[in-house]
Amino acid sequence: MNDEQSQNTPAVRPITDADVPTAVETLGRAFADYPFTRHVIAADDHEARIRRFQEICLTRIGMVYGRVWVAEGGVAVAVWSVPDQDPSPAFAEIGPMIGDLTGDRQAAYESAEQAVGPYRPQEPAWFLNTVGVAPEFQGRGLGSAVLLPGIEEAERCGYPAFLETSSEANVRFYERLGFQVLADVQLPDSGPRTWCMRRDPR
Repeated sequence: MNDEQSQNTPAVRPITDADVPTAVETLGRAFADYPFTRHVIAADDHEARIRRFQEICLTRIGMVYGRVWVAEGGVAVAVWSVPDQDPSPAFAEIGPMIGDLTGDRQAAYESAEQAVGPYRPQEPAWFLNTVGVAPEFQGRGLGSAVLLPGIEEAERCGYPAFLETSSEANVRFYERLGFQVLADVQLPDSGPRTWCMRRDPR
């Protein structure tokens, strides 16, 4: 396999404990200046708060109640919630932690959740909690590669897949993966424009 072929077929596999530090670093860097997290996570010590927020999502939700795939050892990572697992106990446990991380942006976080809530699936679905690629590895197809196992598993099991993004460029990226825009929401409290997207099984 030549270099071009190896870039076209990244090594993607389920996450292991050894991948967690790299995956957390990847997600922290990917979301350091993301419009949604800028809006809902306190500005003081912002990047450390983002890393902790992503670590909670990865280790307390995705790795326990969902599915997580990494590419190249964690430089790309996709975290899904799945319909056959109920993460309610974890959300009850991490609620105070999220409150601490949002800090003086907690009201903005709560109003954002209320704004997008009506568009989230009421039926069982795969939900993309978070996905990120380390900045220096972007543009190599790792984002698509790390998302495909979850998309394909949802399709195989007959479930829709759902996500939210606050980046217009991401909308076009997800449309190429078969997602369609359900709602284009202007978040309250001067929040960013956010798109709710869904991919139904074919």
